[in-house]
Amino acid sequence: MSNSKIWLSSPHMGGSEQKFVQEAFDTNWVAPLGPNVTGFEDDLENYLGEDVFVAALSSGTAALHLALIMLDVKPGDEVICQSMTFSASANPIVYLGAKPVFVDSETETMNISPAFLEEAILNGISRGKKPKVIVIVHLYGMPCKVDEVRDIADKYGIPIVEDSAEALGSTYKGKKCGTFGDISILSFNGNKIITTSGGGAMVTKTTAQKNKAVFLSTQARDNAPHYQHSEIGYNYRMSNICAGIGRGQMEVLDKHLKLRRNMHQFYIDLFSGIDGVTVFSEPNTDFYSNHWLSCVQFDTTKTNGINREDLRLALEKENIESRPLWKPMHLQPVFSDCAFFGSDISENLFTNGLCLPSSSNLTDNDRERITKVIQTLFNA
Repeated sequence: MSNSKIWLSSPHMGGSEQKFVQEAFDTNWVAPLGPNVTGFEDDLENYLGEDVFVAALSSGTAALHLALIMLDVKPGDEVICQSMTFSASANPIVYLGAKPVFVDSETETMNISPAFLEEAILNGISRGKKPKVIVIVHLYGMPCKVDEVRDIADKYGIPIVEDSAEALGSTYKGKKCGTFGDISILSFNGNKIITTSGGGAMVTKTTAQKNKAVFLSTQARDNAPHYQHSEIGYNYRMSNICAGIGRGQMEVLDKHLKLRRNMHQFYIDLFSGIDGVTVFSEPNTDFYSNHWLSCVQFDTTKTNGINREDLRLALEKENIESRPLWKPMHLQPVFSDCAFFGSDISENLFTNGLCLPSSSNLTDNDRERITKVIQTLFNA
């Protein structure tokens, strides 16, 4: 049996990507504008629906940065951010000289806790520091408790930036993730459900917001015959070549979504007879996850002491990549001086959780290798 590397989440090309990229070369559209950029934005707008507008950018992080700028985050402001997430959700807050305020998860979706969110808001108001923005995340493709979070945000008049970097194709009550924020963001990094090699997008409610994002992402050049700048700009626009990859990927998005969800079902079946290991799944039918990454949680009191690190090392020995869940931001050294509201929920999820290979291009042979490792470990 082959011992080639099984990756956690690898790029999966569909076949048409080269056609769009070749067109970019043939027509000399290799700059950060062109028909592929426009076409990719149109494809995303049509897919998301809900009368949204999309600006294709160089990364999801760039989209988050511009979203906070457009919502007028300034030095000294406080911005609430889900603690259990990748650091890119929080880093742009610091870029602007603002202060992250981290909020714990709830157990059903592993996303931001509405109860702790309101506690954080009330604390800020009591200190005369009403939070400027709330950054929510759909972790590993699982939608957060959108309605509850939105009700709280609206109650206190705080806009939401929706980090949907991991959740393209996921839905909440039938509505696509990436459409719930006052401004939302997507990512097309190499490990996402579709990729543009590197890239991201901002999803807005108005054409004016989209135009502002495009303006800021192309160095904020004023409409003048010479180079004139009245605002600070950024080199954040997506290239026509990367957008060509994205156009080809959009053709296979639904296929990739089905394959990721099939991998999730594979793990449900595989762990069904193993006590103490739970596959992270939707809490009810309001939630529909793309299962970008399939995750498991360990209860070592029921696994004879076998923990997530035992499984990670067993998989690693067979050249199979897995990874602990995101280490919460409030436990990261770089954010050690930031406020945190919650308990130990996200910490326990991190301690006991493992992300398993979830690529849409995994083969039956790959699944056999994964199965053998898991059955050997738990039957030892």
